[in-house]
Amino acid sequence: MFLILLWGCTKPELPTPSPPIEKIFTVDESKVVDGQSIYFDLPSAGIHTLTFVDVETNQVISREKFNGQSGENVKKIYTKSIMSKYLYLILASADNVQISKTKLTLN
Repeated sequence: MFLILLWGCTKPELPTPSPPIEKIFTVDESKVVDGQSIYFDLPSAGIHTLTFVDVETNQVISREKFNGQSGENVKKIYTKSIMSKYLYLILASADNVQISKTKLTLN
């Protein structure tokens, strides 16, 4: 009888809701780490470009073309070999029209 009383008094374990995913271009600045997934929305499907630009020199550090889908997209970013601490991340369409831009601080 005593064991049943203890079992009856324990709290059931409820799943912890995961925090909402923050989309990278909805904020002015983000801290990122190597291998981090970034989330962002695209207005249409098709070829798009993500470009890292050094904030101080305005030099292109890296550029990746990808085939995106309309709505939410996820990409992993790799920053281990980048010497700059501050970068702009620019999202552009296939015809090189800038869609979004944000500043990144590398950790």
